[in-house]
Amino acid sequence: MKIWLKRTTVFLATTLAMGLAHAQVDKPIKILVGFPPGGSADMAARLVGERMAAELKQPVIIENKPGAGGRIAAEALKNANPDGTTLLLTPVVVPVLAPLVFSKLPYNPSTDFAPVAQIATFQFSLSVNAAHPAKNVPELINWMKANPAQANFGSPAPGSLPHFFGVMISTGANVDMVHVPFNGGAPLMNAVAGSQVSTGIDALVDQIEMHRAGKTRILATSGAKRSPLLPDVPTFVESGLKNVEGAGWLGLYATGKTPAATLNALNAAANKALSQTELRERFIKVGLEPTGGSAQDLADIMKRDTERWGPVVKASGFKAD
Repeated sequence: MKIWLKRTTVFLATTLAMGLAHAQVDKPIKILVGFPPGGSADMAARLVGERMAAELKQPVIIENKPGAGGRIAAEALKNANPDGTTLLLTPVVVPVLAPLVFSKLPYNPSTDFAPVAQIATFQFSLSVNAAHPAKNVPELINWMKANPAQANFGSPAPGSLPHFFGVMISTGANVDMVHVPFNGGAPLMNAVAGSQVSTGIDALVDQIEMHRAGKTRILATSGAKRSPLLPDVPTFVESGLKNVEGAGWLGLYATGKTPAATLNALNAAANKALSQTELRERFIKVGLEPTGGSAQDLADIMKRDTERWGPVVKASGFKAD
C-alpha cells in the first residue's frame, strides 16, 4: 500500500512538472502587461511568451491592460484563478515601488503575487546637454555646487524610479538637486537637449538615441557593471559615488496560491526561453539584460529592492496619494 501511494504521488508530481498543457490543454496561458503595446515590458512578454509556448506546448497570449502605472493589470492578476494560466510580466514599479508610495493599493504583492522568475534588468542613466561644460560626474557635481540655482534634474514622471534615483544621486553627491518632473521620457529628453533642465535621468534605452545623435551626453549609468549598450560610459560608482547604484527590472508572476509544481514548470519554461541566443541578443539591443533564475531569487530581489528604495522614497517626501 505504501509503495502504491509513493508511486502515485511521484506520478502526479511528475505530470504537473512536465507542463501545464497536460492539465489544461484547451486553456491558453495569458500574460498580462500593464502598459501599452510597443514598450519594453510588452516586447519582453511577447518574446518570452512565444518561447514559453513552445516549451510548454501550450498557447501563450499577451493581453495589454494599460493604465494606473500597471496597477490595473496587477489587480487583474490578483483576481485570476491560481491555476498558472494567468501571469503578469511587470517592471519593478508594480511589486516594489507602488507599495512604497501608495498608502492604499488594490493588491498586495506579498500575498496576491507568486514569483515565477526575473526576466531582465535595465539601467538608468544621467544625461546633460551636449554643450554642457561637465564631461563627467565629478565635473557635474562641481558645476552644480558653483551654480546652485541650476542644480536640478528632470525625470519622466513624479514618483518614478528615475525620480528616486535622482534623489539617490543628490544624497550621494551631497548636492541639493531640485526635481523637475515631466510627462514622459520624450518631453524630458527634449528639455535636456534644449537646456531647459540641467540634467535628465531616465532608463538608458530612452536616452541613448539622443546621446548617439550628439544632442545630449550620457555621463554615467546606474548598474553594478557598465552597460553593454555603452561600454565606454562609466557607472556612478566608478565615477566616485560609491553608494549610487540601482537598476530597474522586469519580473514574471503568477497568482498567489498557485501550486508549487505549476510554478516550477513555469519557471523552467521561462529560464529555457531566456537561455536562447536570439532572445538574449534582441533583449540587449533594446537595453534589457536577460536574467532568469529561481522564483526565490525574484522574491529575494523584491526584498532587497524594497530595502534599497524605501529610505530613498522616505527621504524624498513623495506620496502618490
